[in-house]
Amino acid sequence: MQAVQRQIAADLKVQPPFKDTAALEAEVARRITFIQCCLHNARLKTLVLGISGGVDSLTAGLMAQRAVQQLREQTGDPSYRFIAVRLPYGVQHDEADATAAVEFINPDERQTVNIGPAVKALAAEVTAFDGKPAATVDFVLGNTKARMRMVAQYTIAGATGGLVIGTDHAAEAVMGFFTKFGDGSCDLAPLSGLVKNQVRAIARHFGAPESLVEKVPTADLEDLEPGKPDEASHGVTYAEIDAFLHGEPVSEEAFGIICRTYEKTHHKREMPFAP
Repeated sequence: MQAVQRQIAADLKVQPPFKDTAALEAEVARRITFIQCCLHNARLKTLVLGISGGVDSLTAGLMAQRAVQQLREQTGDPSYRFIAVRLPYGVQHDEADATAAVEFINPDERQTVNIGPAVKALAAEVTAFDGKPAATVDFVLGNTKARMRMVAQYTIAGATGGLVIGTDHAAEAVMGFFTKFGDGSCDLAPLSGLVKNQVRAIARHFGAPESLVEKVPTADLEDLEPGKPDEASHGVTYAEIDAFLHGEPVSEEAFGIICRTYEKTHHKREMPFAP
C-alpha cells in the first residue's frame, strides 16, 4: 500500500508535512516568490482570482495580495495589483462567508460577476438537454458554472493584462475533484502539491478567521444539492486523503476509493489527447 501511496504522492509533487512553524513560513515564502516570478516572467503586473468563500481561494488570495504588496515595495511600482472576483450564480447560499473572505484578504480591487444569466442562456440553447433526467442536467450545468467562472476570470485578466490564479491542490488533484477546463484551468497554481490541512495551516498562519479556515469544503455547483460537502462526493474525508498522500496508514476502504478515483480521473490531469 505504501509503495502505491508514495508513487501517487511523487506524481502529484506532494510536499511533506510542515515540521514546525519555520518550515511553514519557508514554504509560504517560496510560494509567494513563485507567484512573483510568474508575473515577472510574463511581464505582467496583475493577478486575478475568484473568491468562493472556501479556504482554498482564501489562502491563494492571501498569498496573491502579499505577493503584489511586496513587489510594490521592492520596485516602487504602484501598478502591481491583485483583483479578487466574486462569481455568484444568482444569490450564493454562503454569501456571508465569501464576503468575509474578501474582507479579510483586503485585495487591491474587487469585482463581482453574476454568472447566472450566462449559464441559463447557454442551457436554453442546448437542445441535447431535452428529455434528460433533472439530475443529469443539474450535474452538467454544475460544470458549466465552473467553466463560466473561469471565462469571467480570463475576461477580466485579458482586459487588465493579468494572470489567472487557480486553487487546485494535491488533495483535490488526487480525487480529480475539479472541472476540466473550469476551475482546473489557470495560469498559475500556487497551492499545488499541498494537502488540505496544509492549506488550512497557511490560512491560519495569515491570521484568517477560524470559521473560514475550518469551513466545510463544498464545490457548491449543484442546484439540487446546494452546499453539498466535498467529502460526500469523495466517499472519504480530507483527513484520510491527506494521510494517504503523506504515506500514513489509512483503512483498506479509503485506500481503495482514493486509488480507484485517481485512476478514473487520470484524463483530467493530462493534456488533451493527440495522435
